[in-house]
Amino acid sequence: MKQLNRSWLRDVVARALAEDIGYGDITTQATISEDQKASGVFVAKEEGVICGLPLIEEIFHYADPSLLVSIWVDEGSRVKPGDVLAEVQGSAQAILSGERVALNFIQRLSGIATQTRKLVDIVADFPVRIVDTRKTVPGLRFLEKYAVRTGGGHNHRFSLSDAVLIKDNHIIAAGGITAAVELARKNVPHTMTIEVEVETEEQVREALAARADIIMLDNMSLEQMREMVKLIDGRAKVEASGNITEENIRAVAETGVDIISVGALTHSANALDISLDLKLLE
Repeated sequence: MKQLNRSWLRDVVARALAEDIGYGDITTQATISEDQKASGVFVAKEEGVICGLPLIEEIFHYADPSLLVSIWVDEGSRVKPGDVLAEVQGSAQAILSGERVALNFIQRLSGIATQTRKLVDIVADFPVRIVDTRKTVPGLRFLEKYAVRTGGGHNHRFSLSDAVLIKDNHIIAAGGITAAVELARKNVPHTMTIEVEVETEEQVREALAARADIIMLDNMSLEQMREMVKLIDGRAKVEASGNITEENIRAVAETGVDIISVGALTHSANALDISLDLKLLE
């Protein structure tokens, strides 16, 4: 899959199918003959942005390499109710055994991509990035962050090893923002950025004096954000975070911040309604 590590993808598919099928799909095996052929079409039931189509190929080819999978829309495309997204043909047993896992993945990833696209569109006329967080389902982060990109958003840190992000508890443990930044600069490669999460003007001033690369304004009011953007005045990138919604994201962008991080992109996105409709073949 484009932009995804294939070995991770195969691993997560194998684990998902093993979890769902267990020792065997007893219902399908008991009611459908091994030689019965069928066609299954994935159909959108609501408007949204589609993400995860290559997973359909990976899942069904893993379940049965003889299955024929056809993708009918582009990854990241907008769809409307009734649009056919993909089709799988071959063993009815194999199709039904892979159905739930395929739907789980494509529904969740499309939900994330759809929610991301909504927020990106709301602030499309501002020079601001909408980014995700690490609030993802354990083991599925690489897929969920891929869905954010598919929806037009950007990724924050993928893992704790990507960059320095000094948060409230780091500040307490290190003895202050200045000490934390100095220690980080001393102990990490010069190529890594250093970001500091702040809650007050005093902390913003301290982060600026410590030469932080990015300053995250955590749960500040719109008025506070506007004032802090003026205070920072381009000396560091400014990120807004905390309780960002469809209703307030445009107002946040208007404050002049460079980045808006939204945990809800992954931790609260609603699954997109998609079905698999089966038809028997002669």
